[in-house]
Amino acid sequence: MRCEVCGRKIFGTPHRVMIEGAKMTVCNKCAKLGSGTWEIKPSRPLHKPPSVSKSPFPRASFQAKSFSPKMTELQIELVEDFSARVRKAREKLGWSHEDLGKKINEKVSVLKKIEAGKMTPDMKLAMKLEHVLKIKLITPLAEPKPHPTYKKTTVHELTLGDLINFKEEKTEDEKKREQS
Repeated sequence: MRCEVCGRKIFGTPHRVMIEGAKMTVCNKCAKLGSGTWEIKPSRPLHKPPSVSKSPFPRASFQAKSFSPKMTELQIELVEDFSARVRKAREKLGWSHEDLGKKINEKVSVLKKIEAGKMTPDMKLAMKLEHVLKIKLITPLAEPKPHPTYKKTTVHELTLGDLINFKEEKTEDEKKREQS
């Protein structure tokens, strides 16, 4: 480990001090420059357990709400023409990419990629765009169509079994010809 002030290798235990309001890990010599100490807080778990919701759609609040990815994948999806819808709604409101970026706290480059169709927004960003632009980007997942049941048709394709039967019939016909 190296000192964050002088860059020297830290031998022994490092000191965690506040230097001009910044929390730094420093060597013995540089520890004199700081005042006060700080402790490393244990990190939060990466995944929060999903909240149970009665609605199939997650709430559209812009706080750091997490929703279950499985719930999203199973019940809602993004419309296919999302890029055109975002562009039309933004232009209708007379906003530039920068204006929209400021309103939803997103980078301009990301918005341009979404409008060009080069990038698909995640559900959180899609919900922000829906709210601010007053458009519909998220729809309930369409039910998969059941496969049609097998119907007997008059046209019959040849199978290997048909070819074998055909060959056997042919040999029987040849035997009859030989006998006559």
